[in-house]
Amino acid sequence: MAQGQPQVWLTKADRTALFTHQATGLSLATAKNKQTTIFVNDKETYQTIDGFGYALTGGSAQHIIKMSAPARAALLKELFATDGNNIGVSYIRLSIGASDLNEKVFSYNDLPEGQTDLTQAKFDIGPDKVDVIPVMKEILAINPKLKIMGSPWSPPLWMKTTYDARGGMLKPEYYDAYAKYFVRYVQEMQKEGIPIDAITVQNEPLHPGNNPSLLMVAPDQALFVKKFLGPAFAKANIKTKIIIYDHNADRPDYPISILDDAEARKYIDGSAFHLYGGRIEALNDVHHAHPDKHIYFSEQMVVEQPDAAEIKIVNPVSRLIIGATRNWSKNVLEWNLAADPENKPYTDRGGCSMCQGAITIDKDNYSRNLAYYSIAHASKFVRPGAVRVATNNLTDLPNVAFKTPDGKHVLIVANNGKSANTFNITFNGKILVAMLDKGSVATYIW
Repeated sequence: MAQGQPQVWLTKADRTALFTHQATGLSLATAKNKQTTIFVNDKETYQTIDGFGYALTGGSAQHIIKMSAPARAALLKELFATDGNNIGVSYIRLSIGASDLNEKVFSYNDLPEGQTDLTQAKFDIGPDKVDVIPVMKEILAINPKLKIMGSPWSPPLWMKTTYDARGGMLKPEYYDAYAKYFVRYVQEMQKEGIPIDAITVQNEPLHPGNNPSLLMVAPDQALFVKKFLGPAFAKANIKTKIIIYDHNADRPDYPISILDDAEARKYIDGSAFHLYGGRIEALNDVHHAHPDKHIYFSEQMVVEQPDAAEIKIVNPVSRLIIGATRNWSKNVLEWNLAADPENKPYTDRGGCSMCQGAITIDKDNYSRNLAYYSIAHASKFVRPGAVRVATNNLTDLPNVAFKTPDGKHVLIVANNGKSANTFNITFNGKILVAMLDKGSVATYIW
């Protein structure tokens, strides 16, 4: 082990510790024992991490921008700074146009039915200038290296087979116009000082029932990327990554089929996943089918009852933080950053009425929810550029380890078992002894 006392940050199911730094918690083993052992081997490395965070929905930004300047500054510092007890969120997902967690549906080129704008002459990110853009500027002032992913829920209605925000498909005659729409989005956000690191082609392309939404089957997405979006980005010299799929882990065939297309794959950085369906191990299947393309985890709703006696922290940490990164994901994003006590706003006719924020904002006051603590266990210490290293995964003690850019090691462990568990952490011949209560999660740093 490195010199100095290892740090332990703990969340207990009974809420007596909520991502709390522990004065003690690890001891050096003085003799061999028969306890379960987590072996950390930093000679065996996997993917590089881009970050951990949330979707900054329009609704999230709407609540944040309405706070007083001092309250907003305090909140954003806690979320995005890394010092003290601040949790160091390092990755944000934005909606390109409205998501279902906006007050109302909009795109950046809304026109009356029957009108078109093939050149995007009327493109305008104006709606985001009210809330998303000013909030993002304050966030980037705290962490200028924050990574940002943009995802559309729907194209402008005039581009769709039905003039409706819900469902429908992108008309082939507007593929070129829609590619220009993406180009303008990246360019206009860059003018605001907001660099878009990556875009996904379509949020949940196989879920046309949301408001807004779009059905985009795999062959159509492949065609759009290879003939329109990829060439449009190349022509405009846009370096923003193109990420496909952005839906549940139950359909790994969708991204694999697109990546099997040599013409499409040359423009694609990787595939993004949610986990409302399927198994997290499907990410590994996609990685092995195309190991030169990256894996991302772009969304999962994580909620709890506001008055719940216990915090079920092991579920999102073991399924998402540990599960996604053990299956090659470069990031983990939860849904969504902020809502009010009634989970508002959300769109009518299909918006999410149960989507609790990582924080609940009530005027200038805010409280922290399950999604806050689950991301905190990774975001504060597993900084961008960290590399996942090998550990043995255990049924009762799911875990994942990383080596950070400054040479530290971070191990995240959840106790999924039926009782408290005392176990060893072995690294470079040294043995540390740790104990986790049932339902607890700890992050160990040395």
